[in-house]
Amino acid sequence: MNRHLLLLAVCQALFLTNNVTFIAINGLVGLSLAPLGWMATLPVTGYVVGAALSAMPVSRLQARVGRKRSFQIGLLVAIGSAASCALAVATQNFWLLVTSTLVAGFYSANGALYRFAGPELVAPAFKERALSLVLAGGVVGAFVGPNLASATRSWFAVPFAGAYLALVGVALLSLAVMSFIRFPAHVAPPSGPAAGRATAELLRQPVFAVAVIAAALGYGVMNLLMAATPIAMQQCRHPFDSAALVLEWHVLGMFVPSFFTGHLIKRFGALPVMFVGALLNLVCVAVALSGVDLMQFLVALFALGVGWNFLYTGGSTLLTQAYRPEEKNRAQGVMDTAVFWTMAVSSFASGALITTQGWTWLNLGSLLPIAVVMVALVWLALKVRKPASLTA
Repeated sequence: MNRHLLLLAVCQALFLTNNVTFIAINGLVGLSLAPLGWMATLPVTGYVVGAALSAMPVSRLQARVGRKRSFQIGLLVAIGSAASCALAVATQNFWLLVTSTLVAGFYSANGALYRFAGPELVAPAFKERALSLVLAGGVVGAFVGPNLASATRSWFAVPFAGAYLALVGVALLSLAVMSFIRFPAHVAPPSGPAAGRATAELLRQPVFAVAVIAAALGYGVMNLLMAATPIAMQQCRHPFDSAALVLEWHVLGMFVPSFFTGHLIKRFGALPVMFVGALLNLVCVAVALSGVDLMQFLVALFALGVGWNFLYTGGSTLLTQAYRPEEKNRAQGVMDTAVFWTMAVSSFASGALITTQGWTWLNLGSLLPIAVVMVALVWLALKVRKPASLTA
Protein backbone atom coordinates (compact mmCIF):
# COMPACT_ATOMS: atom_id res chain seq x y z
CA MET A 1 0.00 0.00 0.00
CA ASN A 2 1.31 3.47 -0.91
CA ARG A 3 -0.31 6.89 -0.82
CA HIS A 4 -1.43 6.87 -4.44
CA LEU A 5 -2.91 3.37 -4.20
CA LEU A 6 -4.70 4.40 -1.01
CA LEU A 7 -6.18 7.47 -2.72
CA LEU A 8 -7.31 5.32 -5.65
CA ALA A 9 -9.03 3.00 -3.15
CA VAL A 10 -10.79 6.10 -1.76
CA CYS A 11 -12.02 6.92 -5.28
CA GLN A 12 -13.23 3.33 -5.57
CA ALA A 13 -15.09 3.77 -2.27
CA LEU A 14 -16.81 6.90 -3.58
CA PHE A 15 -17.55 5.18 -6.90
CA LEU A 16 -19.24 2.31 -5.05
CA THR A 17 -21.13 4.78 -2.88
CA ASN A 18 -22.61 6.11 -6.12
CA ASN A 19 -23.36 2.62 -7.42
CA VAL A 20 -24.91 1.28 -4.23
CA THR A 21 -27.10 4.36 -3.86
CA PHE A 22 -28.22 3.90 -7.46
CA ILE A 23 -29.02 0.24 -6.75
CA ALA A 24 -30.95 1.09 -3.60
CA ILE A 25 -33.18 3.72 -5.20
CA ASN A 26 -33.30 3.34 -9.00
CA GLY A 27 -35.58 0.33 -9.01
CA LEU A 28 -37.98 1.87 -6.50
CA VAL A 29 -38.00 5.25 -8.26
CA GLY A 30 -38.49 3.43 -11.56
CA LEU A 31 -41.37 1.44 -10.09
CA SER A 32 -43.09 4.67 -8.97
CA LEU A 33 -42.61 6.46 -12.31
CA ALA A 34 -42.70 3.69 -14.93
CA PRO A 35 -45.79 3.50 -17.18
CA LEU A 36 -45.79 -0.31 -16.75
CA GLY A 37 -44.52 -2.44 -13.87
CA TRP A 38 -42.09 -4.52 -15.94
CA MET A 39 -40.27 -1.29 -16.86
CA ALA A 40 -39.33 -0.60 -13.21
CA THR A 41 -35.66 -1.56 -13.59
CA LEU A 42 -35.13 0.36 -16.82
CA PRO A 43 -33.23 3.10 -14.92
CA VAL A 44 -30.88 0.37 -13.61
CA THR A 45 -30.65 -1.09 -17.10
CA GLY A 46 -29.94 2.37 -18.54
CA TYR A 47 -26.95 2.72 -16.20
CA VAL A 48 -25.34 -0.53 -17.33
CA VAL A 49 -26.25 -0.07 -21.01
CA GLY A 50 -24.55 3.32 -20.84
CA ALA A 51 -21.51 1.64 -19.34
CA ALA A 52 -21.55 -1.07 -22.01
CA LEU A 53 -21.73 1.52 -24.80
CA SER A 54 -18.94 3.52 -23.12
CA ALA A 55 -16.51 0.71 -22.26
CA MET A 56 -14.59 0.64 -25.56
CA PRO A 57 -14.69 4.44 -26.09
CA VAL A 58 -13.35 4.87 -22.55
CA SER A 59 -10.54 2.39 -23.22
CA ARG A 60 -9.62 4.35 -26.37
CA LEU A 61 -9.84 7.62 -24.42
CA GLN A 62 -7.47 6.27 -21.79
CA ALA A 63 -5.06 5.16 -24.50
CA ARG A 64 -5.16 8.68 -25.92
CA VAL A 65 -5.13 10.92 -22.81
CA GLY A 66 -4.11 8.59 -19.98
CA ARG A 67 -5.77 7.20 -16.87
CA LYS A 68 -6.07 10.40 -14.84
CA ARG A 69 -7.68 12.65 -17.43
CA SER A 70 -10.14 9.95 -18.43
CA PHE A 71 -11.10 9.35 -14.80
CA GLN A 72 -11.60 13.10 -14.27
CA ILE A 73 -13.83 13.36 -17.35
CA GLY A 74 -15.87 10.45 -16.00
CA LEU A 75 -16.38 12.26 -12.70
CA LEU A 76 -17.58 15.40 -14.47
CA VAL A 77 -20.14 13.27 -16.28
CA ALA A 78 -21.17 11.78 -12.90
CA ILE A 79 -21.85 15.26 -11.52
CA GLY A 80 -24.03 16.28 -14.49
CA SER A 81 -25.95 13.00 -14.69
CA ALA A 82 -26.74 12.88 -10.95
CA ALA A 83 -28.11 16.44 -11.14
CA SER A 84 -30.19 15.41 -14.14
CA CYS A 85 -31.57 12.40 -12.22
CA ALA A 86 -32.66 14.75 -9.42
CA LEU A 87 -34.45 16.93 -11.97
CA ALA A 88 -36.15 13.88 -13.47
CA VAL A 89 -37.50 12.82 -10.08
CA ALA A 90 -38.59 16.35 -9.22
CA THR A 91 -40.54 16.63 -12.49
CA GLN A 92 -41.75 13.00 -12.38
CA ASN A 93 -40.21 12.38 -15.81
CA PHE A 94 -39.49 8.67 -16.20
CA TRP A 95 -37.74 8.90 -19.56
CA LEU A 96 -35.46 11.73 -18.40
CA LEU A 97 -34.46 9.47 -15.51
CA VAL A 98 -33.65 6.61 -17.89
CA THR A 99 -31.68 8.95 -20.17
CA SER A 100 -29.77 10.39 -17.21
CA THR A 101 -28.75 6.96 -15.93
CA LEU A 102 -27.73 6.02 -19.47
CA VAL A 103 -25.34 8.99 -19.52
CA ALA A 104 -24.12 8.12 -16.01
CA GLY A 105 -22.90 4.84 -17.48
CA PHE A 106 -19.89 6.71 -18.86
CA TYR A 107 -18.76 7.28 -15.28
CA SER A 108 -19.36 3.62 -14.49
CA ALA A 109 -17.16 2.53 -17.41
CA ASN A 110 -14.38 4.79 -16.10
CA GLY A 111 -14.75 3.68 -12.51
CA ALA A 112 -14.63 0.01 -13.49
CA LEU A 113 -11.04 0.57 -14.67
CA TYR A 114 -9.84 1.76 -11.25
CA ARG A 115 -9.06 -1.89 -10.47
CA PHE A 116 -6.68 -2.19 -13.43
CA ALA A 117 -5.03 1.15 -12.62
CA GLY A 118 -4.12 -0.09 -9.13
CA PRO A 119 -1.45 -2.60 -10.21
CA GLU A 120 0.25 0.17 -12.22
CA LEU A 121 0.95 2.04 -8.95
CA VAL A 122 2.93 -0.80 -7.32
CA ALA A 123 5.79 -3.18 -8.11
CA PRO A 124 4.85 -6.17 -10.35
CA ALA A 125 5.13 -8.66 -7.46
CA PHE A 126 2.20 -6.96 -5.70
CA LYS A 127 -0.21 -6.55 -8.61
CA GLU A 128 -2.73 -9.19 -7.42
CA ARG A 129 -2.92 -7.54 -4.01
CA ALA A 130 -3.11 -4.04 -5.52
CA LEU A 131 -6.06 -5.00 -7.73
CA SER A 132 -7.79 -6.61 -4.76
CA LEU A 133 -7.06 -3.72 -2.39
CA VAL A 134 -8.50 -1.15 -4.79
CA LEU A 135 -11.70 -3.19 -4.92
CA ALA A 136 -11.62 -3.29 -1.10
CA GLY A 137 -12.41 0.42 -1.15
CA GLY A 138 -15.95 -0.66 -1.90
CA VAL A 139 -16.35 -1.56 1.78
CA VAL A 140 -16.92 2.14 2.46
CA GLY A 141 -19.58 2.20 -0.25
CA ALA A 142 -21.29 -0.73 1.48
CA PHE A 143 -21.88 1.37 4.57
CA VAL A 144 -22.28 4.82 3.04
CA GLY A 145 -24.46 3.97 0.02
CA PRO A 146 -27.53 2.44 1.74
CA ASN A 147 -27.32 4.89 4.64
CA LEU A 148 -26.94 7.82 2.26
CA ALA A 149 -30.06 6.66 0.42
CA SER A 150 -31.99 6.32 3.68
CA ALA A 151 -30.80 9.66 5.11
CA THR A 152 -31.43 11.74 1.98
CA ARG A 153 -34.55 10.19 0.45
CA SER A 154 -36.81 12.61 2.36
CA TRP A 155 -34.75 15.79 1.98
CA PHE A 156 -37.38 17.19 -0.37
CA ALA A 157 -41.10 16.72 -0.90
CA VAL A 158 -40.39 14.36 -3.80
CA PRO A 159 -38.88 11.12 -2.45
CA PHE A 160 -35.28 10.37 -3.44
CA ALA A 161 -34.58 13.67 -5.22
CA GLY A 162 -32.22 14.50 -2.34
CA ALA A 163 -30.39 11.19 -2.76
CA TYR A 164 -29.48 12.04 -6.34
CA LEU A 165 -28.30 15.52 -5.31
CA ALA A 166 -26.15 13.94 -2.60
CA LEU A 167 -24.39 11.97 -5.33
CA VAL A 168 -23.32 15.26 -6.91
CA GLY A 169 -21.37 15.93 -3.71
CA VAL A 170 -19.92 12.41 -3.74
CA ALA A 171 -18.59 12.91 -7.28
CA LEU A 172 -17.16 16.33 -6.41
CA LEU A 173 -15.27 14.80 -3.47
CA SER A 174 -13.92 12.04 -5.70
CA LEU A 175 -12.79 14.62 -8.26
CA ALA A 176 -10.81 16.38 -5.51
CA VAL A 177 -9.18 13.11 -4.36
CA MET A 178 -8.30 12.12 -7.93
CA SER A 179 -6.33 15.36 -8.37
CA PHE A 180 -3.78 14.15 -5.78
CA ILE A 181 -3.06 10.77 -7.44
CA ARG A 182 0.09 10.55 -9.54
CA PHE A 183 -0.21 7.82 -12.18
CA PRO A 184 2.76 6.60 -14.21
CA ALA A 185 3.62 8.92 -17.09
CA HIS A 186 1.22 8.30 -19.95
CA VAL A 187 2.73 6.89 -23.12
CA ALA A 188 0.37 6.63 -26.09
CA PRO A 189 0.32 3.04 -27.42
CA PRO A 190 1.89 2.44 -30.83
CA SER A 191 -0.20 2.03 -33.96
CA GLY A 192 -0.03 -0.63 -36.62
CA PRO A 193 1.56 -4.06 -35.96
CA ALA A 194 3.32 -2.74 -32.86
CA ALA A 195 -0.08 -2.20 -31.22
CA GLY A 196 -0.31 -5.92 -30.48
CA ARG A 197 -2.66 -8.71 -31.41
CA ALA A 198 -6.17 -8.20 -32.76
CA THR A 199 -9.15 -8.57 -30.45
CA ALA A 200 -10.21 -11.81 -32.11
CA GLU A 201 -6.78 -13.30 -31.48
CA LEU A 202 -6.91 -12.27 -27.82
CA LEU A 203 -10.32 -13.90 -27.43
CA ARG A 204 -9.06 -17.18 -28.89
CA GLN A 205 -6.80 -17.65 -25.89
CA PRO A 206 -8.52 -20.06 -23.43
CA VAL A 207 -7.33 -18.05 -20.42
CA PHE A 208 -8.65 -14.78 -21.89
CA ALA A 209 -12.00 -16.31 -22.89
CA VAL A 210 -12.64 -17.97 -19.51
CA ALA A 211 -11.60 -14.83 -17.61
CA VAL A 212 -14.15 -12.80 -19.58
CA ILE A 213 -16.91 -15.44 -19.33
CA ALA A 214 -16.49 -15.86 -15.57
CA ALA A 215 -16.32 -12.13 -14.82
CA ALA A 216 -19.25 -11.30 -17.12
CA LEU A 217 -21.61 -14.07 -16.04
CA GLY A 218 -20.60 -13.73 -12.40
CA TYR A 219 -21.49 -10.05 -12.59
CA GLY A 220 -24.67 -10.87 -14.51
CA VAL A 221 -25.96 -13.29 -11.87
CA MET A 222 -25.09 -10.85 -9.10
CA ASN A 223 -26.87 -8.00 -10.88
CA LEU A 224 -29.90 -10.14 -11.76
CA LEU A 225 -30.59 -10.93 -8.12
CA MET A 226 -29.35 -7.70 -6.55
CA ALA A 227 -31.37 -5.34 -8.77
CA ALA A 228 -34.55 -7.26 -8.00
CA THR A 229 -34.01 -7.48 -4.25
CA PRO A 230 -35.46 -4.06 -3.22
CA ILE A 231 -38.56 -4.76 -5.34
CA ALA A 232 -38.88 -8.35 -4.06
CA MET A 233 -38.59 -7.14 -0.46
CA GLN A 234 -41.21 -4.47 -1.08
CA GLN A 235 -43.51 -7.15 -2.52
CA CYS A 236 -42.93 -9.16 0.67
CA ARG A 237 -43.84 -6.08 2.75
CA HIS A 238 -40.37 -5.47 4.14
CA PRO A 239 -39.70 -1.73 4.85
CA PHE A 240 -37.14 0.24 2.83
CA ASP A 241 -34.73 0.31 5.79
CA SER A 242 -34.65 -3.50 5.76
CA ALA A 243 -33.85 -3.50 2.04
CA ALA A 244 -31.06 -0.98 2.71
CA LEU A 245 -29.68 -3.29 5.44
CA VAL A 246 -29.69 -6.27 3.07
CA LEU A 247 -27.90 -4.25 0.39
CA GLU A 248 -25.37 -3.08 2.97
CA TRP A 249 -24.49 -6.67 3.88
CA HIS A 250 -24.49 -7.64 0.22
CA VAL A 251 -21.95 -4.96 -0.65
CA LEU A 252 -19.89 -5.89 2.42
CA GLY A 253 -19.82 -9.41 1.01
CA MET A 254 -18.71 -7.99 -2.32
CA PHE A 255 -15.76 -6.00 -0.99
CA VAL A 256 -14.60 -7.12 2.48
CA PRO A 257 -13.04 -10.27 0.96
CA SER A 258 -10.90 -8.00 -1.23
CA PHE A 259 -8.58 -7.54 1.77
CA PHE A 260 -7.51 -11.17 1.36
CA THR A 261 -8.70 -12.33 -2.10
CA GLY A 262 -5.38 -11.26 -3.62
CA HIS A 263 -3.52 -13.40 -1.08
CA LEU A 264 -5.78 -16.38 -1.82
CA ILE A 265 -5.19 -16.02 -5.57
CA LYS A 266 -1.45 -15.73 -5.02
CA ARG A 267 -1.42 -18.89 -2.90
CA PHE A 268 -4.00 -21.16 -4.55
CA GLY A 269 -4.35 -19.72 -8.05
CA ALA A 270 -7.19 -17.89 -9.73
CA LEU A 271 -9.18 -20.91 -10.89
CA PRO A 272 -9.80 -22.54 -7.46
CA VAL A 273 -10.80 -19.18 -5.98
CA MET A 274 -13.17 -18.53 -8.88
CA PHE A 275 -14.73 -22.00 -8.54
CA VAL A 276 -15.47 -21.31 -4.87
CA GLY A 277 -17.12 -18.09 -6.03
CA ALA A 278 -19.41 -20.06 -8.32
CA LEU A 279 -20.27 -22.45 -5.46
CA LEU A 280 -21.20 -19.48 -3.28
CA ASN A 281 -23.61 -18.34 -6.00
CA LEU A 282 -25.31 -21.73 -5.65
CA VAL A 283 -25.49 -21.19 -1.88
CA CYS A 284 -27.20 -17.85 -2.53
CA VAL A 285 -29.86 -19.45 -4.71
CA ALA A 286 -30.48 -22.26 -2.21
CA VAL A 287 -30.98 -19.82 0.67
CA ALA A 288 -33.15 -17.49 -1.42
CA LEU A 289 -35.41 -20.40 -2.40
CA SER A 290 -35.81 -21.44 1.25
CA GLY A 291 -37.99 -18.44 2.19
CA VAL A 292 -38.54 -14.69 2.14
CA ASP A 293 -37.81 -13.63 5.71
CA LEU A 294 -35.38 -10.76 6.26
CA MET A 295 -32.55 -13.07 7.37
CA GLN A 296 -32.92 -15.25 4.27
CA PHE A 297 -32.65 -12.22 2.01
CA LEU A 298 -29.63 -11.03 4.00
CA VAL A 299 -27.72 -14.35 4.01
CA ALA A 300 -28.48 -15.03 0.35
CA LEU A 301 -27.30 -11.59 -0.78
CA PHE A 302 -24.19 -11.78 1.44
CA ALA A 303 -23.19 -15.12 -0.13
CA LEU A 304 -23.91 -13.64 -3.55
CA GLY A 305 -21.58 -10.74 -2.79
CA VAL A 306 -18.67 -12.96 -1.72
CA GLY A 307 -19.20 -15.19 -4.75
CA TRP A 308 -19.09 -12.14 -7.02
CA ASN A 309 -15.85 -10.97 -5.39
CA PHE A 310 -14.07 -14.27 -6.01
CA LEU A 311 -15.27 -14.48 -9.62
CA TYR A 312 -14.67 -10.83 -10.53
CA THR A 313 -11.32 -10.42 -8.78
CA GLY A 314 -10.13 -13.81 -10.00
CA GLY A 315 -11.30 -13.14 -13.56
CA SER A 316 -9.69 -9.68 -13.62
CA THR A 317 -6.41 -11.11 -12.30
CA LEU A 318 -6.55 -13.94 -14.81
CA LEU A 319 -7.06 -11.45 -17.62
CA THR A 320 -3.83 -9.60 -16.77
CA GLN A 321 -1.92 -12.77 -17.70
CA ALA A 322 -3.42 -12.86 -21.20
CA TYR A 323 -2.29 -9.58 -22.77
CA ARG A 324 0.88 -7.62 -23.44
CA PRO A 325 1.41 -4.07 -22.10
CA GLU A 326 0.57 -2.48 -25.45
CA GLU A 327 -2.71 -4.45 -25.55
CA LYS A 328 -3.96 -3.53 -22.07
CA ASN A 329 -6.52 -0.85 -23.00
CA ARG A 330 -8.14 -2.99 -25.69
CA ALA A 331 -8.13 -6.14 -23.55
CA GLN A 332 -9.59 -4.40 -20.52
CA GLY A 333 -12.19 -2.72 -22.72
CA VAL A 334 -13.25 -6.09 -24.12
CA MET A 335 -13.75 -7.56 -20.65
CA ASP A 336 -15.71 -4.57 -19.37
CA THR A 337 -17.85 -4.42 -22.53
CA ALA A 338 -18.80 -8.07 -21.97
CA VAL A 339 -19.44 -7.42 -18.28
CA PHE A 340 -21.65 -4.39 -18.88
CA TRP A 341 -23.69 -5.93 -21.70
CA THR A 342 -24.31 -8.97 -19.51
CA MET A 343 -25.36 -6.63 -16.73
CA ALA A 344 -27.67 -4.77 -19.12
CA VAL A 345 -29.45 -7.99 -20.09
CA SER A 346 -29.66 -9.13 -16.47
CA SER A 347 -30.97 -5.74 -15.30
CA PHE A 348 -33.79 -5.79 -17.82
CA ALA A 349 -34.53 -9.46 -17.13
CA SER A 350 -34.52 -8.71 -13.41
CA GLY A 351 -37.34 -6.19 -13.65
CA ALA A 352 -39.36 -8.30 -16.06
CA LEU A 353 -39.01 -11.51 -14.05
CA ILE A 354 -39.57 -10.10 -10.57
CA THR A 355 -42.75 -8.28 -11.62
CA THR A 356 -44.18 -11.09 -13.77
CA GLN A 357 -42.73 -14.41 -12.53
CA GLY A 358 -41.66 -13.65 -8.98
CA TRP A 359 -38.61 -14.18 -6.76
CA THR A 360 -38.59 -17.99 -7.04
CA TRP A 361 -38.35 -18.17 -10.83
CA LEU A 362 -35.81 -15.36 -10.86
CA ASN A 363 -33.51 -17.46 -8.69
CA LEU A 364 -34.11 -20.65 -10.65
CA GLY A 365 -33.25 -18.81 -13.87
CA SER A 366 -29.87 -17.82 -12.44
CA LEU A 367 -28.78 -21.46 -12.23
CA LEU A 368 -28.02 -21.65 -15.97
CA PRO A 369 -25.30 -18.95 -16.09
CA ILE A 370 -23.81 -20.30 -12.84
CA ALA A 371 -23.55 -23.74 -14.47
CA VAL A 372 -21.88 -22.21 -17.57
CA VAL A 373 -19.24 -20.54 -15.39
CA MET A 374 -18.50 -23.77 -13.51
CA VAL A 375 -18.15 -25.75 -16.74
CA ALA A 376 -15.82 -23.11 -18.22
CA LEU A 377 -13.60 -23.15 -15.13
CA VAL A 378 -13.37 -26.94 -15.07
CA TRP A 379 -12.60 -26.97 -18.82
CA LEU A 380 -9.74 -24.52 -18.42
CA ALA A 381 -8.36 -26.37 -15.38
CA LEU A 382 -8.29 -29.59 -17.42
CA LYS A 383 -6.81 -27.85 -20.47
CA VAL A 384 -4.02 -26.19 -18.51
CA ARG A 385 -2.41 -28.99 -16.56
CA LYS A 386 -0.67 -26.64 -14.15
CA PRO A 387 -3.28 -24.03 -13.10
CA ALA A 388 -0.79 -22.40 -10.73
CA SER A 389 1.14 -21.15 -13.76
CA LEU A 390 -1.83 -18.89 -14.57
CA THR A 391 -1.07 -16.69 -11.59
CA ALA A 392 2.71 -16.97 -11.52
